[in-house]
Amino acid sequence: QEHLVESGGGLVQPGGSVRLSCSISGGTFREFGTGWFRQAVGKEREFVAGISPRGDRKSYGDSVKNRFTISRDNTKNTLSLQMNSLKPEDTAVYFCAIGRGGSVHYVRKGASEYDAWGQGTQVTVSS
Repeated sequence: QEHLVESGGGLVQPGGSVRLSCSISGGTFREFGTGWFRQAVGKEREFVAGISPRGDRKSYGDSVKNRFTISRDNTKNTLSLQMNSLKPEDTAVYFCAIGRGGSVHYVRKGASEYDAWGQGTQVTVSS
């Protein structure tokens, strides 16, 4: 059974940057599709970014395009999310997730396509 642990959240000022990391143990990381979601208070969970198992394809939610960058290191079993130009509306709990099976070039965008989740890390954007 896979175990996912996020880190790197915290309080950041508008316009600032933060980098989230997700460490995954168990299973074969290089075969997992991986992604980031977020959930703000009173809102549904939202797709932020996804990356294929090979790392050759990426997809972003419309609200974070050109500001966030997803990456993965298949040698270290880690997933990262670089978040730049942060806005107050980016405030949420951020979750990493993995999906098993499928093409090594496929990017999962729907929450139902993921099989395991981390516990989440809070990111608060406020002055």
